[in-house]
Amino acid sequence: MTREFRQEDVLELWFPETGHERDNDSHSEFWTERMQGGMDERICARFGGLTEAAARGCLDHWADTPYGRLALLIALDQFPRSVWRDTPGAFAQDIKATRLALEGIENGHYAALDHAWEKQFYLIAMTHCEGPDHLSRCDKVIAMSKDLAANDVPPQLDRFKELSVAQAERVRGVIARFGRHPHRNPILGRLSTPEEEAYIAEGDFPHLRRPEVETS
Repeated sequence: MTREFRQEDVLELWFPETGHERDNDSHSEFWTERMQGGMDERICARFGGLTEAAARGCLDHWADTPYGRLALLIALDQFPRSVWRDTPGAFAQDIKATRLALEGIENGHYAALDHAWEKQFYLIAMTHCEGPDHLSRCDKVIAMSKDLAANDVPPQLDRFKELSVAQAERVRGVIARFGRHPHRNPILGRLSTPEEEAYIAEGDFPHLRRPEVETS
């Protein structure tokens, strides 16, 4: 039964009207909370069932509209990383989320979104998914990040014009070097190469970079 699951609830959680877009510092907090596990407790408490429903395909009809697609993308790409953190389930929906993003770019749903920080979650999903086309997707994300920086990021968030592009380039560097995200190897039971072991030991993963680090 999926009547209790509403796309509006996902969007209100993920994109609250807190004024986070008023300046660089507030917007940095917005990103740090989402990228550093700060949403885990709320997601697990309120959206565990919704995340499972999305993974089972029960919410696929959300993709019929631009903001429904965005809500489904969050439920497939972001929520599993909280609900199933440190298990293979955290990454199990990456393929579906990436296909959802690529389709949304083609059908105009991406362009229909109002804000750069909403569009950014399309790009994040596209860099998450491992596969033979990973590098080409990273190249696409870099180009789209540059376009976002030039046309969609408001002037008061000037710091993020460079950050989004730098992050995309950093992820591409990891994929070009290893062909995958090595930090997932222990969770997925994959053997690491000696070079990957050294990378994992260093712990400087793109997804753990705080926005403030880039300005020091």
